[in-house]
Amino acid sequence: MLAACFVLVVEVLENLAFLANASNLVLYLTQYMHFSPSDSANAVTNFMGTAFLLAILGGFLSDAFFTTYHIYLISAVIEFLGLVILTIQAKVASLKPPKCDLASTNNHPCQQVDGAKAAMLYVGLYLVALGVGGIKGSLPSHGAEQFDGDTPRGRKRRSTFFNYFVFSLSCGALFAVTLVVWIEDNLGWQWGFGISTLAILLTVPVFLSGSQYYRNKIPLGSPLTTIGKVLLATLFNTGTPTSSSNAVANVAASPSPALSSEEEHVGKKKPPKAPSASLKFLNRAVVNVPACNVLKCSVQQVEEVKIVLKILPIFACTIMLNCCLAQLSTFSVQQAATMNTKLGNLKVPPASLPIFPVVFIMILAPLYDHVIIPFARKATKSEMGITHLQRIGVGLVLSIIAMAVAAVVEIRRKSVATDLGLLDSAKPLPTSFLWIAFQYLFLGSADLFTLAGLLEFFFTEAAFSMRSLATALSWVSLATGYYLSTVIVSIVNSLTGDSKHMPWLSGENLNHYQLEKFYWLMCALSGLNFMNYLFWATKYKYRPNGH
Repeated sequence: MLAACFVLVVEVLENLAFLANASNLVLYLTQYMHFSPSDSANAVTNFMGTAFLLAILGGFLSDAFFTTYHIYLISAVIEFLGLVILTIQAKVASLKPPKCDLASTNNHPCQQVDGAKAAMLYVGLYLVALGVGGIKGSLPSHGAEQFDGDTPRGRKRRSTFFNYFVFSLSCGALFAVTLVVWIEDNLGWQWGFGISTLAILLTVPVFLSGSQYYRNKIPLGSPLTTIGKVLLATLFNTGTPTSSSNAVANVAASPSPALSSEEEHVGKKKPPKAPSASLKFLNRAVVNVPACNVLKCSVQQVEEVKIVLKILPIFACTIMLNCCLAQLSTFSVQQAATMNTKLGNLKVPPASLPIFPVVFIMILAPLYDHVIIPFARKATKSEMGITHLQRIGVGLVLSIIAMAVAAVVEIRRKSVATDLGLLDSAKPLPTSFLWIAFQYLFLGSADLFTLAGLLEFFFTEAAFSMRSLATALSWVSLATGYYLSTVIVSIVNSLTGDSKHMPWLSGENLNHYQLEKFYWLMCALSGLNFMNYLFWATKYKYRPNGH
């Protein structure tokens, strides 16, 4: 746990550095780089999506060629360089486009950044995205590797680590969306980028301070090579009998397997003698006379690929939840902007609404680990109390409730606008924006249950040689959910708009949108997704020492 504490502190600083800019980046691109609203939104979406998708690269490199220790350090340096470039550009006026000439008669008084200045902006942004991807793909698994998964105590402490990893994400986010965003808006973006640069720089000595305590997994070769080899061998051996005798006979001639569990890795267990009965079609990869000797696979390699295929449906079922989470940074913020955002004498910016789920997660994470889980262990008389798949399922149910709540709140908001005759007005409604907080709280809870559950599930279930790559799927789910949200909005507008009716999500202002119908649709889709999840979750069989 001491070694993992260094990782948790690093994650606070790293997420602060990332979200301080990502949460407010659309404003920087619009006001200082003179992007149009749509271009700036697309640029931010591409940046965020790329950062999370690149977690796959970080996880792959950690498993195949480097350790998670080295990938973190390399990624931190890359992100630092990107932030230095962005800080310099924000500070030096000549590196930005000229200020808008509002007195100009030109229809476009603001010149969007272009040429070498645009190149500098994109180089900085995507160096940051590359660094963030490497960190997200290596840091969670590096922390989890510090615990002995062969003992009940080690597994319990590893579960605690994943809870507090999400807690640390929220701590960094809290400082990012409050203090750093305020500094960016009031003192200048050079200070915001500068704080992020300093934060990511500080992570390096903090991370290195724990070096003497870390356990570092030795890379066992490319997991993608193993997956591709097994699938190709299966394809080439189509039509070949897959009896267990053939498989056993092939073991002696098979290459040495990549040991997949911690016990196997230290030589306490022997690899399986024959492939399991699940996903039988893959057993063709270990038949005695393969179509090509180069593709000869061990039983262990086949079993590792089976694990990957089994966890993919679980991964796919979490994408819809992240699609719901995407609404928190789009329509939910726009809803709040039409309402009364005052708390006493304090006027809360709508963009600061993420503070609600962030604070709630910071409260719920310790409560979950120290109160809910001990109670569940006593009630169920099981080691974990609540299994990984049960935890993910709770998150999916909470996302359904959140979308229903969002629809009800929107109906109430529009009824107030109708009663006051403000449907065609941009004037704020007297209804408090705190009504929006309910959907934030439900989705924040869903995020805690699902993200922590996913990280632990992928790490625990994946083969030893593929853990970092599997854990990175949690971030890929997040990125895919954001992209899916954009696709669903486009499909909804294309299907609901015609010559007689406006699309649901269009109009002069939010009061003209049929946003409540969109939320009900998201609620229905989430419900169908949960039914699909139940199908796969009930069929799933945990690995030995699984939960």
